[in-house]
Amino acid sequence: MTFEAVKQQEQQNIMPVYSRFQVALVSGKGATATDVNGKQYIDFTSGIGVNSLGFCDPEWSAAVAKQAGTLQHISNLYYSPVQTAAAENLCRLSGMSKVFFANSGAEANECAVKLARKYGTDRLGPGRTEIVTLKNSFHGRTVTTLAATGQNEFHEYFAPLTTGFSYAEPNLRSVKDAVTEKTCAVMLELIQGEGGVVPMDKAFVEELRAFCTQRKILMIVDEVQTGVGRTGTFYSYRNYGVVPDVVTSAKGLASGLPLGACLCAEPFADVLGPGTHGSTFGGNPIACAGALVVMKRLAEPEFLKDVREKGNYFAEKLAEMHGVSSVRGMGLMLGAKPAHGSVGEIAVKCAERGLLILTAKDVLRLLPPLVISKDEADKGLAILREVLDTYEP
Repeated sequence: MTFEAVKQQEQQNIMPVYSRFQVALVSGKGATATDVNGKQYIDFTSGIGVNSLGFCDPEWSAAVAKQAGTLQHISNLYYSPVQTAAAENLCRLSGMSKVFFANSGAEANECAVKLARKYGTDRLGPGRTEIVTLKNSFHGRTVTTLAATGQNEFHEYFAPLTTGFSYAEPNLRSVKDAVTEKTCAVMLELIQGEGGVVPMDKAFVEELRAFCTQRKILMIVDEVQTGVGRTGTFYSYRNYGVVPDVVTSAKGLASGLPLGACLCAEPFADVLGPGTHGSTFGGNPIACAGALVVMKRLAEPEFLKDVREKGNYFAEKLAEMHGVSSVRGMGLMLGAKPAHGSVGEIAVKCAERGLLILTAKDVLRLLPPLVISKDEADKGLAILREVLDTYEP
């Protein structure tokens, strides 16, 4: 099909909820994608942080194809060896005790909300069901995770949202002011991705951990975008030296297949029992087969070190660009603020020249595959530099 045929088909049949770039991709390898016309693109997006092993990793592709030809779905009425293996690996790598498998980050966060509210009711007393989240946060697009999201623009048109959420600034004083006798948990991203790649201050995170422990309320860390090696450790809370009570995960976990996870520490392992939660597709064998390959690779001693080194390389090269005023982030989750102009227009011009890049608030957001090669990185950075050098707002 031609690009125009694909575009027309999309416009005729798909709800117009996406502002798409003028690109129709049909294949890819590593961090390089190819469109319907044979044009190649360097990918700094990994499908919004999803393709952790890049396009069509051979080991991942083989494992997924084998599972698809063996057993594609059985539901959670029966035991699944590939699911239990994925759970064991994820608990070991995260340091958590138990996991619930879902299909997305929003679903993982929904599970965390339910766990926190049941914990509050069961162990703290009736009415202990409210959750404090941070302003500028993003936790998903379901009605409940929209309510958890601390950005008013996401709330417009969808009232009434789920009640029981309040919002604080990312400092301990503001969180303390927001916590009441009804609070059961505080939920946060350690780097606010959709909020503009904004890292939390380490001292604040440490203080919050101590405060939540003191008040016997849960500390929930949303690692949907920051997790699975993205920031140079398996989960970003390792970079902050804290251990959450509940962790949510998705995106890069199965490197392109829909898999979410809500993990909890041992004291909370039995909060949710039979009948309190569930998912038809959650922990699907094919998705779990993909996740096992991802976790195997990330467990290799040099893999995360390599991610950290690549992240430093990207950050250094971005900081050297005259068209970039500042760089923030961690590992391969970076935000580059242009010296002038619209990040949206810059991203469009990058796509025209063969670079796929994201935006978030006032920054160009870079989430390249964790396996991106130096050659691919240099090609993409050269395109970005050229666009920034020639861009006129």
